[in-house]
Amino acid sequence: MRDLDLKILRAMRTRGHAPAIERTARLLGKGGNNGTGWFLTNAALAVADKPRRRAWATCAALGPAAIGLNYGIKLIVRRPRPVLKGLPPLGGAPSSLSFPSAHSTSSFAVALAMTRVDPRAKVAFIPAVAMAAGRPYLGMHYPSDVVVGVLLGLALGATVPLPKPESDAEFAPWGEER
Repeated sequence: MRDLDLKILRAMRTRGHAPAIERTARLLGKGGNNGTGWFLTNAALAVADKPRRRAWATCAALGPAAIGLNYGIKLIVRRPRPVLKGLPPLGGAPSSLSFPSAHSTSSFAVALAMTRVDPRAKVAFIPAVAMAAGRPYLGMHYPSDVVVGVLLGLALGATVPLPKPESDAEFAPWGEER
């Protein structure tokens, strides 16, 4: 398994690299630090969609909470970040620990929870997938770190309790009635 992990990582670090793609991957990674992008997105939805405010607020808190849980796992596993000779990572990280990917965990946890609040929020999986793929692309994680992070995130997103809307009326996202 380790050989396959390294083979995929090396391929992701040496193929498909262009300055614009690398900048985008770095920008997504920065937005994923501490679940900040997910927090801000869901905080805005909480302000705009009063009937589901508490559910969106729960989604906002889930990103940072998933990061915290993930870090606890990192401390137990203690897998160091990948090192590829001649291919330094293209980004920085607050920790030298790699397993599992916190960006993947928080992204998939929040994207799934958002979809549970409103199925139209499934578009949140687009940046979640891009962020997860960007981690080995930038050399920050082994692909297996990302796979386990995604699975952990999906489990969190599926099981986090979400408050019911404040009224029985069905509302569109951002508070517009249908």
